[in-house]
Amino acid sequence: MSTVLYYIIPFAIVLGVLITFHEFGHFIIAKLFNVKVLKFSLGFGPKVIGKKLGETEYIISAFPLGGYVKMLGEDNDDDITLEEEGRSFSAQSPLKRIAIAAAGPTFNFILAFLLFLGIYSISGYTAMTAEIGQVRVNSPADKAKIMKGDTIEYIEGNKINEWMDIKKFVENNAGNDLDVVINRGGKRIKVTVCPEEEVVKNIFGEDIKSALIGIVASGNISKYKLNPFQALVKATEKTWEITSLTVITIIKLFQGVVPLETLGGPIMIGQLTGDIARENLGYLFPFMALISINLAILNLLPVPVLDGGMIVFFLIEMVIKKPVSLKKRELAQKIGFFLLILLMVIVFYNDIIRILTNH
Repeated sequence: MSTVLYYIIPFAIVLGVLITFHEFGHFIIAKLFNVKVLKFSLGFGPKVIGKKLGETEYIISAFPLGGYVKMLGEDNDDDITLEEEGRSFSAQSPLKRIAIAAAGPTFNFILAFLLFLGIYSISGYTAMTAEIGQVRVNSPADKAKIMKGDTIEYIEGNKINEWMDIKKFVENNAGNDLDVVINRGGKRIKVTVCPEEEVVKNIFGEDIKSALIGIVASGNISKYKLNPFQALVKATEKTWEITSLTVITIIKLFQGVVPLETLGGPIMIGQLTGDIARENLGYLFPFMALISINLAILNLLPVPVLDGGMIVFFLIEMVIKKPVSLKKRELAQKIGFFLLILLMVIVFYNDIIRILTNH
């Protein structure tokens, strides 16, 4: 019972919300363009339960790792009456079909943004303060007489609210004198610091050049309350930060910088969801936002069985002024399906190895 309570139920809720939001994106934009939606399914495979409301059948299917919206004219074998021909998916312009295909991932981005907005509006956010815990000997900070316990308040007139702000205003200023205002025991002191370029490791373990001043954070954490506008800005920044980091990670994966062994699948997500739920249910919301962004980007990859692959076909159609031939689409979809299965095998293998290793 504890396993069901702490792992399966939170995972099912998180996955259900993400899939529902994704498929609702396709659904609502299709409806906006007056495309007839035949089925709205959470999950794949055989129907478990379903109910028809209006012209759409709403279904929960056997395999919960996904979902789909079935529109009239999406398949070549659909029986389309003359009266409904204008409401078929295939009858829409390429731009409308692109909008419908892109709506699912877009709604996942929107969900992530709304989750972050809610979190920041209600709870604010926590971050490391700009208090210095250590100054390296003979570093630029040491030469500027900056001391342990000082708090950096301004760099070149820019307000420093948290530790990460320091990096933002220092990392691209190697060799440039910077005016820095520090707070030492309640007294403000202005100093000049000249950052030095050094080779450091980035989050992917690569050697990069960055300007440093030779300080280490004290590790003190502070909670910051935000007004509605600040929460809006912070939610936008966070959504963009995770999106760009995810895209870069995928690029690094293809470059071989990030090993395939780091990929995780449903088992790992289920474990993390359960662990997070056991620690604090409130932590599920930022985790859900993170997974929602990853789901959006995964679906935008130019793989034929994914939304991104459909968008590529429609873009090609706009260029060549006619649909991609059925034979070419079927071949591409077979390749895409193979790649998707291969990815699933890899992530399931990685998940199982992690379980065996941890035990």
